[in-house]
Amino acid sequence: MSHSDKPKRPPAKPGSRPTEATPRKPRPKTVGKSSADRASAEARPDRKAARSADPRVARTEPGRGHERPRPGRPDKGVTHDRGEKKTARALATTFDKIAGLSAISALFEREPERALRLYYAEELKHEAGPFCAQMARMHRPYRLVGDEELTRIAGTVLHGGIVVAAAPKEVIDVDWAEVSRWAQQGKPLLVLDGVGNPHNLGAIARTLAFFGHERLLVSDHPAQAGLSDAAYRIAEGGLEAVTLYRLAHLPQALKRLQTHYRIVGSALSPTAAPIDDIPPDPRPTLLVLGNEEHGVPPQTLAACELVATIPGSGTVQSLNVSASAAILIYALMRS
Repeated sequence: MSHSDKPKRPPAKPGSRPTEATPRKPRPKTVGKSSADRASAEARPDRKAARSADPRVARTEPGRGHERPRPGRPDKGVTHDRGEKKTARALATTFDKIAGLSAISALFEREPERALRLYYAEELKHEAGPFCAQMARMHRPYRLVGDEELTRIAGTVLHGGIVVAAAPKEVIDVDWAEVSRWAQQGKPLLVLDGVGNPHNLGAIARTLAFFGHERLLVSDHPAQAGLSDAAYRIAEGGLEAVTLYRLAHLPQALKRLQTHYRIVGSALSPTAAPIDDIPPDPRPTLLVLGNEEHGVPPQTLAACELVATIPGSGTVQSLNVSASAAILIYALMRS
């Protein structure tokens, strides 16, 4: 068909505008996933399961490194099943940070299922190897990180090169049916009433674990310290070997415990007897230690059968409560 043979456009009607072909709208260019795909990917539970148990940790993960976890995926070499995802989400806002090789060794020896995430420095790569293998078997993430990041994760420079985000350790209410069984073992029992420094709590737990004691009782005193990152660090694994029990309404509870234990308070009192001079008793001893500044509360001290002290030179008035606990526990074991 020649140019002259092409059909001619019909003439426009009078009063109308000439028409032109409607231009085709250009298709928008797409790069990668669409916004719908990205929204769908962000809503997947895998993305939440891959985050650290500590939300602050997730924001500080470096952008380079061969062990860097990818968004929406578990850490390298680690997979999550559905049960692990639910566990990680449920414990995302409540966890313990345990630092130091001794404490983490005790955790993996006694309660490895509590470990949610493991972080370690280059210098502890060899020591962390068995822990990494255990984490892999549990389908939980582990990472080698730099010192600066490890400090942010641990919340302290005193992390010892390795940190675990762990499920919280439970403080158990005393079961009175178990008390008589404890007493039959013949071991002293220690109660803390208002010991507020978590370092002292950790040091006392370490002492009890050293001497082979399995239980530590804490009162409902408002100043009483509970489990914390500092307590775990100072305990050096002692809090993994010792079970914590909560004893409410301590003065009344001590009266009830007299059936099974001889109740001895520790205080700087003129009527207090040196610990070595306490007479023998067929019942094992329950020892009460009080607040660092104010000592055992008066109502609690009144519920004690005896008051004991540690004789000193008089150069200083008293010992730190954790040092006193070590000396008194050792003396009671000898007697």
